[in-house]
Amino acid sequence: MSFSVLNPHNIECQTNLTDTIIIGDSVEIAKRLPSNYIQCIVTSPPYFGHRHYAQADYLQSQEIGREQDLLNYIDKLKLLFSELNRVLKDNGTLWLNLGDTYRNGQLLGIPWRVAFALQDCGWILRSEIIWHKPNAMPSSVKNRPTTDHETVFLFSKTSQYYYDADAIREPHVTFSAESKMKGGRNHLGKRNGTPEQGKNKGNNNLHDGRWDQAFHPLGRNKRTVWSIPLGKFRKAHFAVFPSKLVENCILAGSAENDLVLDPFMGSGSTAVVAKQFRRHFIGLELVPEYAQMALERLADINSQQLSLI
Repeated sequence: MSFSVLNPHNIECQTNLTDTIIIGDSVEIAKRLPSNYIQCIVTSPPYFGHRHYAQADYLQSQEIGREQDLLNYIDKLKLLFSELNRVLKDNGTLWLNLGDTYRNGQLLGIPWRVAFALQDCGWILRSEIIWHKPNAMPSSVKNRPTTDHETVFLFSKTSQYYYDADAIREPHVTFSAESKMKGGRNHLGKRNGTPEQGKNKGNNNLHDGRWDQAFHPLGRNKRTVWSIPLGKFRKAHFAVFPSKLVENCILAGSAENDLVLDPFMGSGSTAVVAKQFRRHFIGLELVPEYAQMALERLADINSQQLSLI
């Protein structure tokens, strides 16, 4: 399928942008997207001072992450997500994955700097999630611990937002083989098995041994540490946005047939997961080669007809 660099007028000419990858600068495209259009945004912007994706000279000045000054990087992200706040529905959410950077021997604290900047422009910060990477790359560093995590922030546009807790519940741990509670499983199902006068005082379900009524049948509420391996894609020579991480965000932040946006589409993980779970997507991508790579991944899952603008 052929594609071209985005003409700013192309968006206005389209009657339906769903299941589409739009090639061009994310900020400029966002300005032309309809208001109150997207249900959920799931994305991982290029990290400051890390990998360069655009090889063409004419794209390099537009690529976020190449800035020499950290404040310029933060300002660009703030500009983009300020515009996307308008594009998001009032009950929508933003799931933002960011990694940090070391400069001159010290950690810059970029994820939280960006989070504070987004709060300043109206976003409501609802949760900080730690993405633990069990297969993180080894490091030769000897004067600090090896980093094996990144941050995912959950933002909302308003205080009343869509969030499906049941879609991402975890297995119960209390009184299971994995329980760390002293005495743990010996209390299971026994009357007065929880005799303490503290937080469980007066809970008849617990004290009468009716554990099946004390715990949600679908599992416990999702915790804020997610242990998910780095993603892989055979045509990408680097770790990609892992599908399981995207899955948690999409399932919690949208319902079937909702529209999910990734303003840094890259190799297409967000779009692939959206289609697998019967959502629609819009992807914004600066580099045509990555847009084509994403389209090929989507073709591999036999999705419906897709297009590049």
